[in-house]
Amino acid sequence: MMTTRTLLLIDNDASHVDVFTDALLNATDGPFAGECVKTLAEGIRRVRGKEIWAIFLNLSLPDSQGLETFEKLELAVPGVPTLIIAGAKDVAVALEALRHGAKDYLLEDRLDRDSFVRAVRNMAERKTAEELLFTEKERAQVTLDSIGDAVLSTDLQCKVTYLNVVAEKITGWTRAEAAGKDIDDVFVIIDGSTREPCVNPLRTAITKNRTVGLTPNCILIRRDGAEFAIEDSAAPIHDQHGLATGAVIVFHDVSVARALGAEMSHLAQHDILTNLPNRTLLQDRLTQAIATASRNDSRIAVLFLDLDGFKHINDSLGHATGDRLLQSVARRLLAAVRTSDTVSRLGGDEFVILLSEVAHAADAGVKARKILSALGAPFEIEQNTLRVTASIGVTTYPEDGETAESLMRNADLAMYQAKEKGRSNYQFFEKGMNVRAVERQSIEGDLRCALERDEFVMHYQPKIDLNTGGITGVEALVRWQHPERGLVGPLQFISVAEDCGLMLPIGKWVLRESCRQAKAWQDAGLPTVEMAVNVSSVEFRNDEFLEGISTILKETGLEPRYLELELTESVLMQHAEFSVPLLQKLKAMGVRLAVDDFGTGYSSLSYLRQFPIDTLKVDQSFIHEINAETDEATIISAVINMGCRLKHRVIAEGVETAEQLAFLRAHGCDEGQGYYFGRPMPAAETSKLLELSMAMTGI
Repeated sequence: MMTTRTLLLIDNDASHVDVFTDALLNATDGPFAGECVKTLAEGIRRVRGKEIWAIFLNLSLPDSQGLETFEKLELAVPGVPTLIIAGAKDVAVALEALRHGAKDYLLEDRLDRDSFVRAVRNMAERKTAEELLFTEKERAQVTLDSIGDAVLSTDLQCKVTYLNVVAEKITGWTRAEAAGKDIDDVFVIIDGSTREPCVNPLRTAITKNRTVGLTPNCILIRRDGAEFAIEDSAAPIHDQHGLATGAVIVFHDVSVARALGAEMSHLAQHDILTNLPNRTLLQDRLTQAIATASRNDSRIAVLFLDLDGFKHINDSLGHATGDRLLQSVARRLLAAVRTSDTVSRLGGDEFVILLSEVAHAADAGVKARKILSALGAPFEIEQNTLRVTASIGVTTYPEDGETAESLMRNADLAMYQAKEKGRSNYQFFEKGMNVRAVERQSIEGDLRCALERDEFVMHYQPKIDLNTGGITGVEALVRWQHPERGLVGPLQFISVAEDCGLMLPIGKWVLRESCRQAKAWQDAGLPTVEMAVNVSSVEFRNDEFLEGISTILKETGLEPRYLELELTESVLMQHAEFSVPLLQKLKAMGVRLAVDDFGTGYSSLSYLRQFPIDTLKVDQSFIHEINAETDEATIISAVINMGCRLKHRVIAEGVETAEQLAFLRAHGCDEGQGYYFGRPMPAAETSKLLELSMAMTGI
């Protein structure tokens, strides 16, 4: 009589309980008994109070959510097989639970009686397989020449004389049916690689009168055609005089063990999210490709690819969406290369493509352009239209390195060069990049200490009312007073700060110092002007952005109406649906908003009308080319006119000449900023400028 096995469902969804109960009544691997509780705490108490064979755990419970639910259960009652029930959006969490020891997972939108029945059956089979593997291991420690379960013997003429129960099951022959049959009819074996018949070890054991083993990768074909991977040892049977009377073979099914081994090998060499080769397998293939290229005097190429701005997608839309985007990127990369090439994922948003053979180095550039084009089309992920670009570094063997390590390292350097050149492009490795990499590393190292050492300083550039000539505000611009390099401009360190995760603390310092200075000027009786502060994409997408602004305004005492945040078109349009509600919250706080570098991005007019902005700042690239004959003049005139119609203030950046000023005044531009009015200057000099402005205007 089989022992009743108790299964526990931890789930507060009544419909899941009904399906679970129905499934146990229809399970064929029983008998099973089912029990249900609604909370994790109840489940833990229940498992501790009575032996439970297996657990079905919903990751969304009243008293626990997500991966932590499984971890708490595993910690409280280790060793009980657990299957996860997860929502359709929680696949990544379920997969993470598998890596932490869960046996399988079911999705709520596919939950029915049959899926539960299959899950119970699979769990029973896995448990049986695990027990068999454990038994085989223990037996292997005792003896090396008689492991396994099945026993089959023959007489001297290789006629079957005996099968035990396991041998009957594996071969498909009963003892009575097999008796007297030729061994080649009952014990049919082939080579798993070639599919050719193997020499029967029983015959070899008899003819050579010694113990022999099966051919490696041997497959037993059962009577009904099913196949099993087996291992065995065959030995002659001797009578009391030492003469051979037949042979015996002891064998066992290792299909599960081999499949598990193959799966573990695959997992060790492939990325679990995309199923692409990982760093380990890439290293092996790259080493082999170099050896082949060396023998054939040919060339290979390595493309090191990093997605631009992927972290922003993860931060704003969640890691599940980010994971699906990475999977989609992986599929496009595979479609863009040959089957002989290798696409691998190193981790995060980094991919490496190994081109196994290229005729010329330029061919690698052609492939890089094809990949950039493939990634350029929008991705539709969970009702989100996502656009991503990539930066690619290219190296070729033997020009850029003769080892896997050097090719990878130099391709990585070239990739960073592509990022510095504006992203969404590719760059071939050049020897001078090593020097720049060392320089970049030095900047990053010093940058990490700059805040602690109070090395950042603020400069301020005035904004001028083009009608009255008065100062309406200043733009806050950060500088780095490096102890050895001197005053370092933002172009030399901001991109490094973004890449190494320092942009948030630096941005917070800039905002706090700017607000403090604006309030200090007000308290000193100087003219009240707006303080404009640039906001990076990293800061804008940060979950604590709104709270941080509110806190700094309260700490410094600056009224929100005197703070203007400048955001570029690209930052606002990256995820426009996300930007609109965030801008509205900022506007509700009383903060003013400006679109910086207007005209260089890809603003949609429909979104521009939705954004609650106050100011359009025309990019200086248009201002520099002003004359009556240029297209820029037409564009500026159109932007000024559009800003007026939308009731936005229009500011022209980069004003440097009287001719430019005259044009802007003639076309109704509200304000100007640039070297013509004043360069960025320290706070003390800006204070004097404000004092002078106050004296001139009589305020």
